[in-house]
Amino acid sequence: MYVPPKHAVEVDEAWRIVEEAGAGLLVVAGPEGLRSVFVPVVVSRDRTVIRSHVARANGWWRSVGDGADVLALFLTASAYVSPSYYPSRFENPNVVPTWNYVAAEIHGHATLHDEPQWKSDQVLSVTEKFESGREPMWRAEDLNDHYREQQIRAIVGVEIVVKSIEGKAKMSQNRPDEDRLSVREHLAGRSLTERNTSRLMAPPE
Repeated sequence: MYVPPKHAVEVDEAWRIVEEAGAGLLVVAGPEGLRSVFVPVVVSRDRTVIRSHVARANGWWRSVGDGADVLALFLTASAYVSPSYYPSRFENPNVVPTWNYVAAEIHGHATLHDEPQWKSDQVLSVTEKFESGREPMWRAEDLNDHYREQQIRAIVGVEIVVKSIEGKAKMSQNRPDEDRLSVREHLAGRSLTERNTSRLMAPPE
């Protein structure tokens, strides 16, 4: 990922992007070319591993050899920025459209897991993460044993040992304060993804 210094984020912030995204796109190179799958992930406490699972019916996992290189992509903000948002254009009309976004990518090595206990533990960690704070809280343990076992058999576990992580926040940092404030205000009144981008844009200091 190309990251100019003004758009770079610290490692801790990159991990916060992963956690806030919750799910990401896992990309591998297989015999038939690049393959991707979008899945929720759980990050280990020491941030050395991310774990997930895919449907057995999804052929993505068949492209993953043991130790295969994986690129995991996470996005928490994404919005088109029109030059019409820039008040400065009246003094300098030489401005062009751009895109604001916040993203992180992880490079790692994947291992597949088909052990029932591993997959059961992973599903439990996923539901605990995303059900936390909900009322009522849905619990996999409440399922009928036979049905739960069927569901576990229908997935394949994915474990990615993290090699590197990089984050980027391209949020109009290269524009004057009046332009950044205007972009933030314009996006705040538009679509859900644009409003979310506005929320993540820090106001000019």
